[in-house]
Amino acid sequence: MANLIDGRAIAEKVYVDLRREIAKLKSQGVTPGLAVVLVGDNPASRAYVRSKDKMSRELGLHSVKLELPAATTQAELLARVEELNRDPAIHGILVQSPPPKQIDEAAIVRALDPRKDVDGFHPENVAKLVSAAADGFVPCTPLGIQRLLIESKIDISGAHVVILGRSMIVGKPLALLLMQKGKGGDATVTVVHSRSRNLEKITRSADILIAAIGRANFVKSGHVRDGAVIVDVGINRVEDATSERGYRLAGDVAFDEVAKKAAAITPVPGGVGPMTIAMLMSNTVKACRQLL
Repeated sequence: MANLIDGRAIAEKVYVDLRREIAKLKSQGVTPGLAVVLVGDNPASRAYVRSKDKMSRELGLHSVKLELPAATTQAELLARVEELNRDPAIHGILVQSPPPKQIDEAAIVRALDPRKDVDGFHPENVAKLVSAAADGFVPCTPLGIQRLLIESKIDISGAHVVILGRSMIVGKPLALLLMQKGKGGDATVTVVHSRSRNLEKITRSADILIAAIGRANFVKSGHVRDGAVIVDVGINRVEDATSERGYRLAGDVAFDEVAKKAAAITPVPGGVGPMTIAMLMSNTVKACRQLL
């Protein structure tokens, strides 16, 4: 059976370092501030926002949670973003995705002050990731995955990493991050997706397989070679009559069968998820430092 990569335990290590940094900033008279904006009442988004706000408060950050009605217009949301851009007590801004259909999400991202874009999606931060500029912000899930691998002593340098999924949230930025020179990089990266031919053949060649396709239990044992490291980014709701909620959470990986072949694997929940929030907190503290 594979070693379990415990995201919660690694996130706690991140928080130990962050608490030290936050205490130092507070001693200089500055409290890092994070504003999370939620438009509408998507239940999953509401749960994410709640957990981000809770962790902000636990760490002693200045936390602002803006909950706007589902009917909020593009102009109204842009006005709120501009207020946060100008607020000196706010160092990080996150607009929870996905917004209601009347909102142009790309325009909202472009309206953020890139120095406060702790989600790392502003074009300026994407460019900084491409050019490996140290002052840019890397999207939280890719950054969390890289940290998981480093802390688990999994050798990324020279490894063949196959990423299943090409989104701007995970697949593309993660490929760029793991290709960079230096610690946590130097990987040979292949990105596969729904149009890739010979998908199983490619995924079986991976030393590290990262599944971020958003389809429950998609990766089966036939996709994986013996001894590979598996990182499961997926969080999917699967109907389950035996659960009191009527559903259970499942990853993109068929955990029970793949874990028998893998050297190490992340669980769902408790793997990548806690690291995403930890990296959001880390990016907020970094933004505060850089805005001093």
